[in-house]
Amino acid sequence: METQKVLEKLLPEVEKVGEFINKEFQTFSREKAEVKQQNDLVSYVDRKAEEMLSEKCFKIFGDAGIIREEGNDKNLDKEFLWVIDPLDGTNNFVHGIPIFSISVALLQNKKPVLGIVYNIPLKEMFYATLGNGAYLNGKKISTTDTKDLSEAMVATGFPFRSQDFVEDYVKMLAYFMKNSRAIRRMGSAAIDLAYVSAGRFDFFFEAHLKPWDVAAGSLLVQEAGGIVSDYYGKDDYIFGKTILASNKHLHKNVLNVIKNTYNASAIRNFMP
Repeated sequence: METQKVLEKLLPEVEKVGEFINKEFQTFSREKAEVKQQNDLVSYVDRKAEEMLSEKCFKIFGDAGIIREEGNDKNLDKEFLWVIDPLDGTNNFVHGIPIFSISVALLQNKKPVLGIVYNIPLKEMFYATLGNGAYLNGKKISTTDTKDLSEAMVATGFPFRSQDFVEDYVKMLAYFMKNSRAIRRMGSAAIDLAYVSAGRFDFFFEAHLKPWDVAAGSLLVQEAGGIVSDYYGKDDYIFGKTILASNKHLHKNVLNVIKNTYNASAIRNFMP
């Protein structure tokens, strides 16, 4: 299986699904959304987009299992796994905020070898395959060279699935508010990671995420020259519920801040 050929076939299909989502966005009413759990929405758009993506992924490369946000996981013991988030940023989509994306990754032995994040409203296609660099609409991208935390543009997400970790999170957020240039919360982890890979953000951190939120974007960051880890500094960021993605200069410093302010052990045991 040549990941580059799979990528070439998959990119136009992701774009087509993006066109469907964007068309629905123009007339979507929030009354059509459903509540999965507190602060977590889903719609027919998510489900239809996931159906379309799953079909195309298996048509292009069928010898794989699949992990997806809205559907049932299948064949998780396979060497290769598709990981699909058909609409990352559903809350934004439902409320008419044009910040949402498609995230598709292919894992080999639980490690990403292909990743696509499509920023739908801006028609920005971020993609990477293992060992071949990261790209945005055909142009190679890289993480920043920022070395000083005081000059860093930070991205994060809020722990909306549980209120159990708010106090620790606020402590960490306060530190970065005082010691970095600015903080942004986009509402799509996939876009956050893509923006780190393109040098728009210097680093991104968040907890309580799922594999479909981070699998594609984590590969983008690494292929763009950045570093990705969990809050322990290890590589369990796809299934381990915490992630820090940064340029190569800031990672150690930011990781120390996280370790000193956040209860990572409790997060690992947390089941959303």
